[in-house]
Amino acid sequence: MTRSARRTRRTRRTLQLAGAGTAALLALTACSSSDSDSDSDSAGSDTSASASAKLSGTVNVFAAASLKESFTTLGKEFEKTHPGTEVTFNFGGSDTLAASITSGAGADVFAAASPKTMKIVTDAGGATGTPATFVRNQLEIATLPGNPDKISSLKDLTKSGLKVVLCDEEVPCGAAAQKALDAGGLKLTPVSYEQDVKSALTKVELKEADAAVVYKTDVKAAGEKVEGVDFPESADAVNDYPIALLKDAPNAATAKAFIELVQSAEGQKVLTSAGFLKP
Repeated sequence: MTRSARRTRRTRRTLQLAGAGTAALLALTACSSSDSDSDSDSAGSDTSASASAKLSGTVNVFAAASLKESFTTLGKEFEKTHPGTEVTFNFGGSDTLAASITSGAGADVFAAASPKTMKIVTDAGGATGTPATFVRNQLEIATLPGNPDKISSLKDLTKSGLKVVLCDEEVPCGAAAQKALDAGGLKLTPVSYEQDVKSALTKVELKEADAAVVYKTDVKAAGEKVEGVDFPESADAVNDYPIALLKDAPNAATAKAFIELVQSAEGQKVLTSAGFLKP
């Protein structure tokens, strides 16, 4: 082999090795870039998920008095699931709460005991979206423990000398009671009208009244302090409970998450165990 041929062969081999090295380097660089992009995308996704899941601040919930026990339980569960949050409640008659909201009360969520009282807020443009019915509730007669007056029907409440308490007709439980009385063709003059269902029940618990027409959930929450009596007319006066995120909610994101808890399977379990009916 001539000297010129040997030189040409060495040059070709050198170029081949250089080319292979360059290809390997490019492949390594591409792999590294891909891994880096993948890690970056993963980190970005994790950060986004973390940001969306991170809730904080106070949620102020205005809720019907009959929701006190179950919502208090749900509030504690929410705070446990979302550290850094706090759920505060204002329980009362739905009509009073609606009036406060339309007057500018700083609330995030409104849970009413009837569509009529929720409509006060929606008509004023105070709610975001369409309120959703999350539970229903049925009336029951609360009597003194042991039912000493032997009350067995709604008609028995009209007996002379019996001290009966009703919610005010402007309050959902009062409107429902009147609807039940109308369904039975009955007239009843109570010793007092109360501004919310808990106040009506308290009259019986303190033995200031012989009976009150309240919700099943309130009778159940009272335990041995009262005794419950079902009556068929209550089927004609079942109340739907709507819940809504308020338009000017100071903490809308966290408020929305609380509403989601109320509507979730977990939330429904707490509510039904308290005696509420499914929507």
